[in-house]
Amino acid sequence: MMASVAYARWAGGLWIVLAALAANTAAAQEWPTAQPIKVIAPTTPGSTADLMARIVFQQVGAQLGQTVIVENRSGAGTTTGMNAVAKSAPDGYTLLVNSTSYVVVASTYARLPYDPYADMTGVALLAQFPVVVLSSLKFKTLAELVTAGRPNASSLTFGTLGLGSSGHLATERLMRSAKFTGTQVPFRGTAEAMTELIAGRLDMYSGVVPNAADLARAGEINVLAIEARKRSAFFPGVPTTIEAGFPGSDYNFWMGSYMPAKTPRAIVDRLNAEVRTALADKAVRSRIGQLGGEVETMSVDEFNAFIDKERNANAEIVKLIGFIPQ
Repeated sequence: MMASVAYARWAGGLWIVLAALAANTAAAQEWPTAQPIKVIAPTTPGSTADLMARIVFQQVGAQLGQTVIVENRSGAGTTTGMNAVAKSAPDGYTLLVNSTSYVVVASTYARLPYDPYADMTGVALLAQFPVVVLSSLKFKTLAELVTAGRPNASSLTFGTLGLGSSGHLATERLMRSAKFTGTQVPFRGTAEAMTELIAGRLDMYSGVVPNAADLARAGEINVLAIEARKRSAFFPGVPTTIEAGFPGSDYNFWMGSYMPAKTPRAIVDRLNAEVRTALADKAVRSRIGQLGGEVETMSVDEFNAFIDKERNANAEIVKLIGFIPQ
C-alpha cells in the first residue's frame, strides 16, 4: 500500500516535470514563426541603439527566415521603451536593445514602472563603444574645455539624454576628475544635441555618436578625447581622458539585448546563439565598426553576470557624484 502511494506521488511529480518540459519544448518549437519579432529601441531614430537594433536583428531575422520590426520608443532616459518590453508577453516576440542606460536607471530613478532587477533578463551582449567627448568649434582641446568650466558653473553647457542617463554619468565622472563644472541640457535624442553643438549653442556632449567622425571631418564639431582606458581604433589620433591627465575618468559603454524575465530559457538560449552567429558575419561586424563599436559576445549566463557587475559599478558612480534619484 505504502509502495503504491509512493509510486503515485512519484508519478505525479514526474508528470508535472514532463508537462513543464513539454511546454518549454513547444514554445521553443513554435518560436519564431507565429508572428513578426518586434525589437524596441528606447531612443530616437539614428541613435546608436536604434542602428544596432537594425544592424544586428535584421541579420538575425534573415537567419531565422522571419520578419523583424524595429520600433522606437524614446523618452524618460530610455525607461519608456524598457517598460514596454518588461510589460510585454514573455513569448520571444518582443525584445529590447539598449545601452548601458539599462543598468544606470536602477540607481538614478527613485520610482520605475517596472522592476529593473526582476522584470527583464539579458539575452546577449552586442558590442562595446567608446564614449567620445565632443565640443563645439570654440574648443580645440580638452584642456581648453576644462578651463572654460572652472571659473563659473554657468559658463559651460553639456548635453545629455536625460538626468541620470549613461551620458550624464560619463560627463559627471569626467567633471569630477578634471575638476570643472557645467550646466546640464537634456535632449530627447543624440541628433538634437548634435544640432545644438554644431550651432554653437551647446558646448559639450559626451556619448556614443555614430557620425562623430564625419561631423569632425566636415569641420562642424571637435572630438576632444575618448573616455576610456585605451584609445579607440575608430579615433586612433584622439587621446583618452586618462592620457590627458584625468585619472578615473573612463566610462564603460556597451550595447545589449534583453527579453521579459519569464521568457522560456530555450528561446533566450536560441536567440543568444542567433545573435552570436549574426555578430560573426563580416558585413555586420563592418557596419558596427563603422559606428565605432567593437563586437564582443557572451553566453546568456556570462552576460547576466556582466549586467550585475555593471549595475554595481554605475551605482558607485551615482553615489560618488552625490546624485539624488529622481
